[in-house]
Amino acid sequence: MPITELLEENARKYGNDVCLVEINPQIQETRRMLWKDFDLIQPTSDLSYRREITWHVFNEKANRFAQLLLSRGVKKGDKVAILLMNCLEWLPIYFGILKIGALAVPMNFRYSSEEIKYCLDLAEADVLVFGPEFIGRVETIAEDISKNRILFYVGGDCPSFAEDYDKLTSNCASVSPGITLSDDDDAAIYFSSGTTGFPKAILHTHRSLMHSCIVEQQHHHQTKDDVFLCIPPLYHTGAKMHWFGSLISGSKAVLLKGVSPETILDTVSKEKCTIVWLLVPWALDILEAIDTGKVNPADYELSQWRLMHIGAQPVPQSLINRWKHYFPNHQYDTNYGLSESIGPGCVHLGIENIHKVGAIGIPGYGWQVKIIDEQGNEVKQGEVGELAVKGPGVMKCYYNNPQATAEVLHDGWLWTGDMARQDEDGFYFLVDRKKDVVISGGENLYPVEIENFMSRFDKIKDVAVIGLPDKRLGEIAAAIVELKDGAECTEEEINEFCLGMPRYKRPKKIIFAPVPRNATGKIEKPKLRKMYCGDNMIEKENQS
Repeated sequence: MPITELLEENARKYGNDVCLVEINPQIQETRRMLWKDFDLIQPTSDLSYRREITWHVFNEKANRFAQLLLSRGVKKGDKVAILLMNCLEWLPIYFGILKIGALAVPMNFRYSSEEIKYCLDLAEADVLVFGPEFIGRVETIAEDISKNRILFYVGGDCPSFAEDYDKLTSNCASVSPGITLSDDDDAAIYFSSGTTGFPKAILHTHRSLMHSCIVEQQHHHQTKDDVFLCIPPLYHTGAKMHWFGSLISGSKAVLLKGVSPETILDTVSKEKCTIVWLLVPWALDILEAIDTGKVNPADYELSQWRLMHIGAQPVPQSLINRWKHYFPNHQYDTNYGLSESIGPGCVHLGIENIHKVGAIGIPGYGWQVKIIDEQGNEVKQGEVGELAVKGPGVMKCYYNNPQATAEVLHDGWLWTGDMARQDEDGFYFLVDRKKDVVISGGENLYPVEIENFMSRFDKIKDVAVIGLPDKRLGEIAAAIVELKDGAECTEEEINEFCLGMPRYKRPKKIIFAPVPRNATGKIEKPKLRKMYCGDNMIEKENQS
């Protein structure tokens, strides 16, 4: 069934129950307030800012926006882009779009003006909904993008080049638009990470979204009593699809804006969160804060916290071993997925398989997985090849890009571009991105393997391995090493630690510098290659 029916069912069954909480720590009292007609503002003694809504209000807000869109001529099949930071308005706007059969088009909040315009044109968006943080960026392109689309602004002091979302929706009916939807209807366009240039538009149906709900609950067993802490940006499939576990179970979720070990633990404690999805950098920050005595878990109420899971990038085994040391009662899961596979869950470790930490896991609920060579033939168990997945959550296509679609979709199978192997127990291990493999003297070096080994060194906070051009070997492995706060370490110490690896895998160059990660926690290797390799690696960045 279409995913919008879950929202309407929750509004009927749990209308007065809180479904979403927004927390912005250390907010200033002068901040622009939204939705003043509801008594949602709950300032606290530590100057944090808290708002909440019920399932009834959520559904009502979605209906009001749906009615507004219809009144402005937006119809089934049209596209509505969302450019907002995480906030209470985000998800009702998303569902208002879906309710009329239009396509929701979430956009990365880090996009420049040029990228915003590019993605609006690529998705053929008819409407843009944006917030206060983006006034400057949108204003520079407003004259161009407003010629053929509507601009709605969410927030106080609406700029002159847009229309006021809050005022307009307050005058709209709160009843369901009554548009008939099917599982096969197009529902959303997400954008690829854009690590090899401008992003591609990924088209998903209602069937994809609904399957993601089912997968999330099957993997993490959400009930009405769970409370999910959502920190990553909602434009990303990972955050959205993990929240779908709250949607399908009718349970509460907390949107936390601003991240530090203290705010995460404080929010888990005060909101009684039971499930937290972290990115690797945040988990590392929490562990380092505990190691250094900056925070003490005993100062917080954490006994209800049952599950910590991680996705979006490879997870070092050493990280989880450290985590279990401090939180021995936590269940843990690794989530693997792509925006093309409607986010996390096509492969996952499984909370019952903690003994296999280091693997990305086994096929997710309703998914098939295989490892193939360059011709699409399955490789022998234990051999490295490209990971391919198949299931109800595979994208329909890259929107308006049949050539790119044909490169990755083959008889229903999505070729992920990730290199992996399967062990004798049937568990899949991610080796690396196909384009990130370093070929040194004819040997394939997989940076993730080297990174996982080096991350065990107690002075290293984060590490990224890339290939640098070399006249003799073609490429050599270079490690960009970010040390823990206050740690002192020499290149000789790093090299001595790396003696535990085979000689050919040891990095030939050590660079002490910060490791850049994007909003979803992935190492920005194209940025590192540009910094340290320059134009010599352009060809590699263009590989798909």
